[in-house]
Order: sequence, then C-alpha cells, then structure tokens
Amino acid sequence: MIRVVLPFHLQQLANTGREVELQVDGLATQRSILDALEARYPVLRGTVRDQTTKERRAFIRFFACGEDFSLEPPDAPLPDAIANGTERFMIVGAMAGG
Repeated sequence: MIRVVLPFHLQQLANTGREVELQVDGLATQRSILDALEARYPVLRGTVRDQTTKERRAFIRFFACGEDFSLEPPDAPLPDAIANGTERFMIVGAMAGG
C-alpha cells in the first residue's frame, strides 16, 4: 500500500483523514498514485491536476523521501520507500505572496 498525505482542504473535500492508503498496480509514479487517488475519491478529480491535460496544478507540490518531485516527469519511478509504504507521498498546497 502506498501512503499519501493530503492537505487539509483536500481532506475536507474527500471527507477523509490526513493520510490515505492506496493500492497502486504496477510502478509507483506520480501518475499511478494520482490515478488511484482520483479513482478512490472521485470528488478530487481536477483538484490536484487538470482533468484534461493531467498536468499538476500550479500551487500543488509533491514530496517523497524529503525531496520535491513536483517537476519530475509524471511517469518517473518514485523511490522504493514510497512503493513499499515505509515513506509517505505528500501532496502539499503551496502558498504564494510577498
């Protein structure tokens, strides 16, 4: 199982807790995790990534094993610690301002 941490606004929208566990078939990638997340919580479709292009929304960031994976290709493999559930894949809502 892959462990995913959601920001508060997505927790509220999906009516779930801070962390969810997802079954991902095949390689653990950003795309496979987000596909599994949207399949389990359809209300989240379009919130993390665009529904048509599947591109990450501008103010959403992805972290795994203490590293920012936001700009990595969506089909790039994530670390083994994410795939085996020892580390969490974090979806973070970024803030802007000055």
